[in-house]
Amino acid sequence: QVQLVESGGGLVQPGASLSLVCIASGRTFSSYAMGWFRQTPGKEREFVAAINWSSGAKYYADSVAGRFTISRDNAKNTMYLQMNSLQSEDTAVYYCAARKGPYSRDWPTYEYGGQGTQVTVSS
Repeated sequence: QVQLVESGGGLVQPGASLSLVCIASGRTFSSYAMGWFRQTPGKEREFVAAINWSSGAKYYADSVAGRFTISRDNAKNTMYLQMNSLQSEDTAVYYCAARKGPYSRDWPTYEYGGQGTQVTVSS
């Protein structure tokens, strides 16, 4: 059974940094793409970043490019999202997800998703 478990969320001030972690289990992900999405109340879940598990190719939403960095540790089946220069607009529940094949910016195309971790940016 595939499980994705996020952690690392919290309350931070604008301009601060936070690192999210997604631990994957239940299968090998060598042919998968994994991504981070976020959602605020009343809005659709939006793409944040994705990484090709085997090649390491990375993709970012324009709103986070240059501030967020996605990475993975194959040996630990773990994905990370380093978030710098956080802004109030980054406040959301952050989800990790996995899909077989190339990355996608559409949440419904991902086969597996985690339960989410809350990130709140507020002074």
